[in-house]
Amino acid sequence: MKFTSPCAEMHVPDGTAAAPACRRITHLGIGAHQDDLEFMAFHGILECFPHEGDSFFGGVVCTDGAGSVRSGPYARCSPEELRLLRREEQKAAASAGRYGLLIQLGYASGTLEGPGLAALRRDLRHVLEATRPSVVYTHNPADRHDTHVAVCLAAIGAMRDMPLHHRPAHVIGCEVWRGLDWLPDGAKVVMDVSERGNLAAALSGLFDSQITGGKRYDLAVAGRRAANATFFDARSADHAEGLIFGMDLAPLVADSSCDAADYAAGFAEDLADDIRRRIRRFSSV
Repeated sequence: MKFTSPCAEMHVPDGTAAAPACRRITHLGIGAHQDDLEFMAFHGILECFPHEGDSFFGGVVCTDGAGSVRSGPYARCSPEELRLLRREEQKAAASAGRYGLLIQLGYASGTLEGPGLAALRRDLRHVLEATRPSVVYTHNPADRHDTHVAVCLAAIGAMRDMPLHHRPAHVIGCEVWRGLDWLPDGAKVVMDVSERGNLAAALSGLFDSQITGGKRYDLAVAGRRAANATFFDARSADHAEGLIFGMDLAPLVADSSCDAADYAAGFAEDLADDIRRRIRRFSSV
C-alpha cells in the first residue's frame, strides 16, 4: 500500500509479509494518536490475544505524535524527537499485544482540519480494503477532542466509500476524551475487558513519554473501566471488573445518507428526555 505521508510506516511484529498480514486481520482499530488503540480498543486486542483461532488485531494510528504534551524528563524533546519516540512506543505496544499489523500514517494533527482529512479518508479506505475486518473500533463522534472527531468521520467516510458488501458489519465508536456512560443503556455497546488486566497495564505503561511526561492515562483508563463496571447496573452485583462502553456506528456506515451529527446528538436528546422524565416523577415534592 502507498500512503500520503512519506512518514507512513507498516510494522508486522511477527514478520509475516505485508499482504498476508493484512488479509488475516479480523479486528481493526483506527485511532488518532499513539496509545489511543490501547485505551479505547483494548476489547479488540483482548479478543485476538494470543491468536487463539483465526482472530488478529490490526491497528492504525493516524497522526505522528509530534504535538503531544511534553513535561518532566521529556520537556526538552523537540517535536521531531517526540515523533520518533512515540512511534517506537507504539511499535513496542504492537509487539507486546501481539498485533497482526500496525500502520502509522504520520499525519500532523493540524492537517486534519483541512485537505489532509480527505487524504486520510483515502488512506483509510486502502487499509480497510486490504484488511476487510469484521469489526472496526474507532473514536465516537461525540468525543470532545477535535482530532478524534476528525479521525472518526474520516473512518466512517472511508467505510462508506467501500462497496456495501465490503463494509464491516460491526463498527464501534469508543470512549476516550468523553466517557460514554451517559448513553442510554439500550444504546451502549458493552465490552467486557475484565480478563488480562496485566496486559492492559503493560500496554498502557509502554507510553512513558505521556505518563511520565505528565498525563496519568494508565490510571485514568483503568479507573474508567472499573467505574463503568460498578455503575453500569444499580440493582445487581458486579458481573465484570472492567467495562468499556461504545457507540454503535454501524448504522452510519451502512446508510451513507445518515447524518453523523444528528445521529450522535440524538443520543444526547434521549438522555435529556430521560432526565426530564425522572425529575417529573417527583415534581410535586
